Amino acid sequence: MGHGTTRTLERVAAALGKLVTASPQFESARDVPQGGVLLALPALLANGLLRHNATSFELPPGFYGIDSIFLLLGLIALARIKSIEQLRYHPPGEWGKLLGLDRVPEVRTLRQKLQILCEDGSTQPAAEGRLQQWSAKLAGEWLEGDAQSAGQFYVDGHVRVYHGAQTALPRRYVAREKLCLRGTTDYWVNALDGQPFFLVTRTVDPGMLTVIREQIVPQLEALVPPGCAKAETLNPPPRFTLVFDREGYSPDFFGEMKKKGIAVLTYHKFPGADWPLTEFTPHCVDLVNGEQSTMALAERRVELSGNVTIREVRKLTEGGHQTSILSTNEVLDVPALASAMFARWSQENFFRYMREHYSLDRLVEYGTEVIPDATRVVNPRWRELDGQVRHETGKMARQLTLFGALELEGELEEGKVKRYEERKGALHQDITHRQEAIENLKAARKETPHHVTIADLPEADRFQRLRGACKYFVDTIKMIAYRAETAMACILRENLARTDDTRALLRDVYNTEVDLCPDPEAHTLTVRVHHLATQMQDSAVRNLCKELNATETVFPGTELRLVYELGSPQNH
Repeated sequence: MGHGTTRTLERVAAALGKLVTASPQFESARDVPQGGVLLALPALLANGLLRHNATSFELPPGFYGIDSIFLLLGLIALARIKSIEQLRYHPPGEWGKLLGLDRVPEVRTLRQKLQILCEDGSTQPAAEGRLQQWSAKLAGEWLEGDAQSAGQFYVDGHVRVYHGAQTALPRRYVAREKLCLRGTTDYWVNALDGQPFFLVTRTVDPGMLTVIREQIVPQLEALVPPGCAKAETLNPPPRFTLVFDREGYSPDFFGEMKKKGIAVLTYHKFPGADWPLTEFTPHCVDLVNGEQSTMALAERRVELSGNVTIREVRKLTEGGHQTSILSTNEVLDVPALASAMFARWSQENFFRYMREHYSLDRLVEYGTEVIPDATRVVNPRWRELDGQVRHETGKMARQLTLFGALELEGELEEGKVKRYEERKGALHQDITHRQEAIENLKAARKETPHHVTIADLPEADRFQRLRGACKYFVDTIKMIAYRAETAMACILRENLARTDDTRALLRDVYNTEVDLCPDPEAHTLTVRVHHLATQMQDSAVRNLCKELNATETVFPGTELRLVYELGSPQNH
């Protein structure tokens, strides 16, 4: 039955199919390692960890029920256990005490449970499967409770690099690595403060605009009620505003979204000449984190290609550089537009934090799936020709620079003039030949189809996609965990002089030992957190416990109300 098992009769009953699920039963315990992660339970439940389990998922009868599996995944994410496999290096009995069980499931058992939870179990398309429906329910609730976003959403792609050898995934540019690497692209939709709402995974990336148009906008239209955005003028407000980087620059797309009542906010890809400095005036800008900043801003109305009239706002930096942004939002004032655009760092910080602390890029399951033959991908022959054009163009640019810099200096001696003419002529001849080669390559590229279907690919260039159901499921759990951690950080921030220390302190709390003291008569479960390193940290955690106790959270599956307090074993 495994190390740490004490509930033998229940496990035998579960093996015989006589037990639907094991109920949590807590006993007194001292010095439970990483028990501080239980302080996150009220926040996890408030963010919907168990809210839709009964309607969205189903497990066959067994010792470990759905609630236990969800709680375990949420808690190990906060405890920074990077993968399911790493759970085998942590004492199962000690982790079982945190769930009211004798031990947590083995890795093999946990993977089997995950596989059952992530099976669609229906004939619906994958986009309408149970995982997507569950994620959409959570996103809708998060949107409803997020007044700060005011209908503004960040959209950006994150490349998950794949180093395995099961399939040769297409290469894509990874900005953080400054390399083209194999992987898949996840498009995330986040709030202004970086909190995630949902993600869209694409093995074959058709580009940001296609994903926004075909998947993100329909999901947001279903989730965002009409009139969500705040109206500050007599102009009708957009239903919501999409904020993205230069990759999504397209005047045609701006006009298309405007007709649908959706505003866009992005950087200008071709800003042109600088504006006169007299147009810039100082504005007080309210930043997303609550601080205020003074920015020199100016606004014009400009017409882009396709007869699209749009607002252009520029920020003048102290060095004299002008940063240009574009928006079709006619409601927000200039400082609000600048605040939303220049706070995109919150989403970048979210990606970095999730990679470092929640192992966002780690594989959850192994194996591949067949991609439908009708899926369109970039033609490998076109990509090869495009690479040759870029390579030759770069070489010619360097030769043109050398040709322009070659000058005749000093006295006009016959030998020196002759050598100058020979070098100049040789360079001119090389440039001419290279120009002809580039024109031929461009002609061949033009005649080659840019995209082909999977079925039309040569056998050597075909690839499959990685299994993604369990990854999508675990990423949604990690979103819940991140939101729970953020909620706790907001409470701690009120009692810390250095607000940047809040998440570091929470990580310490999650890995702190606790004592568990159940009281069946009083219907309470006291979680006594051991003292931390400093009095300042203890004071902040003591206030956190006070706020958590006010929620009167009951541990799922029991009648025990959670009571949090700070103390040491010798004091009790």
